Amino acid sequence: MRIGELSRRTGVPVPTIKYYVREGLLPPGELSSPNQAHYDDTHERRLRLIRALLEVGGLKVAAVAEVLGAVEDPGRPLHKVLGAAADRLGGGGVIPGDDAEADAANAAVEALIARRGWRTHESNPAAGDLSRALAALAWLGHGAYAELLDEYADAAELVARADLGYVDRRVAVEDRVESVVIGTVLGEAVFNAMRRLAHVDASVRLYGGGAGGAEAGSEEGSEEGSEGERADGEGAGR
Repeated sequence: MRIGELSRRTGVPVPTIKYYVREGLLPPGELSSPNQAHYDDTHERRLRLIRALLEVGGLKVAAVAEVLGAVEDPGRPLHKVLGAAADRLGGGGVIPGDDAEADAANAAVEALIARRGWRTHESNPAAGDLSRALAALAWLGHGAYAELLDEYADAAELVARADLGYVDRRVAVEDRVESVVIGTVLGEAVFNAMRRLAHVDASVRLYGGGAGGAEAGSEEGSEEGSEGERADGEGAGR
């Protein structure tokens, strides 16, 4: 297919496709003439992956380039590819608060890793992100949030097993590698969205009178909207 057709299939503008090719994110098409290139289904698949990593996963172009480099390395073990993707998700930044809060947060994360027997290290970027979050909570007067770490860890382990169980169902090596990246980056977006949905449900059940209260509120809103529509209609008739 020509670049215009590739653009239509993926929703990515032609200038953006050319930019991805220049940056090495997308392989160049096969030249059929000095000014004409043809693309195939592999380009479409890669372009959809790039778009998802950028727009849904929230990665920067440079991070996407590094992740795709890991995907294309045939000698890199799957857990190394997963690490390359996971390391690009962190927020970075300085731990807020004072040194005591930062030290306490680091110690809590180290203790969690040791207690859970996780085969990782406190230098892992995710450990740094967790330390920063805990320090920020302590800085805001919510240091007791650290008491929930093992409950969060239980949920995280369950989700991690589900993610990698999906990868194991893939047969082709290239599919498994790509699935690791997709499950790591986009899986985080899925889990965060589901967590927000669960928060709403839990909040209604704890503080809003249960699911029936939420449904009643929705019905009241619908009735108010209907009354407003009827009033508008009567006004229009006059």
